[in-house]
Amino acid sequence: MKKGNKVIAIVLGGGRGTRLYPLTMDRSKPAVPFAGKYRLVDIPISNCINSGIKQIYVLTQFNSASLHNHIANTYQFDQFSNGFVEILAAEQTYASETWYQGTADAVRKNLKHFSDQNADYYVILSGDQLYRMDFSLMLQRHIDSGADLTIAAKPISRAEATGLGIIGADENGMIKSFYEKPAPDMDISEYKVPKKLMKDQLNKCVDGSNEYLASMGIYIFTAKAMEAALNNDKTDFGKEIIPEIIKTRPVATYLFDGFWEDIGTIKAFYETNLNLASEKPQFNFYDEEMPIYTHRRHLPATKANFCNISNSLTSEGSIITNAYIVNSIIGVRTFIEAGASLDGVYYMGASHYETEEEKADNAKKGIPNIGIGKASIIKKAIIDQNVRIGANCRIGIDNIDRPEGDYEMYSVHDGIIVINKNAVIPDGTVM
Repeated sequence: MKKGNKVIAIVLGGGRGTRLYPLTMDRSKPAVPFAGKYRLVDIPISNCINSGIKQIYVLTQFNSASLHNHIANTYQFDQFSNGFVEILAAEQTYASETWYQGTADAVRKNLKHFSDQNADYYVILSGDQLYRMDFSLMLQRHIDSGADLTIAAKPISRAEATGLGIIGADENGMIKSFYEKPAPDMDISEYKVPKKLMKDQLNKCVDGSNEYLASMGIYIFTAKAMEAALNNDKTDFGKEIIPEIIKTRPVATYLFDGFWEDIGTIKAFYETNLNLASEKPQFNFYDEEMPIYTHRRHLPATKANFCNISNSLTSEGSIITNAYIVNSIIGVRTFIEAGASLDGVYYMGASHYETEEEKADNAKKGIPNIGIGKASIIKKAIIDQNVRIGANCRIGIDNIDRPEGDYEMYSVHDGIIVINKNAVIPDGTVM
């Protein structure tokens, strides 16, 4: 980051995270385990650190304890860097007794905390996206354009445009219009990206796969411009603040053509995780120059005894014995017993090891160990932390259409079985 430009990053932790329920039953959305050993919040924070931004706020208001613990145990900067990652949970004050009403409202209510940093620029980020970006390049684009606001934009096809905010920009990359989630049959040809802009910023030609620009929900504001834009009672950036700014102030685009995925739903979360275990994943975690950081656990390497494992990730501290695992992700401290079979499964692992005394005591009570018991077969499922699956269970192995809904120990969303955190699935269960 260029010396003299003080940049503060603000990560929006989201609301109740209903689209990721039941993974958000006991934790905030940024704290949801991801890719075996990470948390969702590690993505935007790592991008900030790799971009030279080390003063980061995370805004949240629901189920913050797990997120607090992760942040406190992970992001510890030395005393000479002035770096920090600080959580700002919603609070009631003499000035306001309401919780966050939306993304813009969350930032507005915390301006008093940000002002102490005397920032020149604010980077606004989402807490539930997977991507790798150098924000210093986006900041330079923001400065060079003379804009008050710069929006990261990804070139997409018309078919992808329906669920996203679509940007209309001129050939210099200045935004002239914005439309939130156009209907599939709506004519939005006027929003097509200019050929010159595509060539200048990405050195690519426009074709059917990239003829529109979608907002990525990543913003850089000049500090005074953001403070002025929030001097009202509007609650949401995408729906209210940004369309209004475009009418009155210079707003620029920053085109990004790398991998980017919104992982705010169970289906997207499941598919994105499993893609990481494929032979050629769309997102590369194996980048030494821009790594994704997370909590150091000091666990031993995973031990696999007589196993058949393919297209899968196994996190540290696990012991897997005589199991068949394909297209799956195994989280930290996972114990999988002999004869188990997993296909298309994300098991999030455990937060601790059980002692032999605890295992013996649970066995007397008929309670399975944390992990997956002998000869259990599981397909197309997300299994949250500390789940106990007994022996000879059959989960998701038939091809029936399951009714969507939330049940005592599990949920079904988008045809995917999600087993709740700390659930106990007895021996022989068929689900």
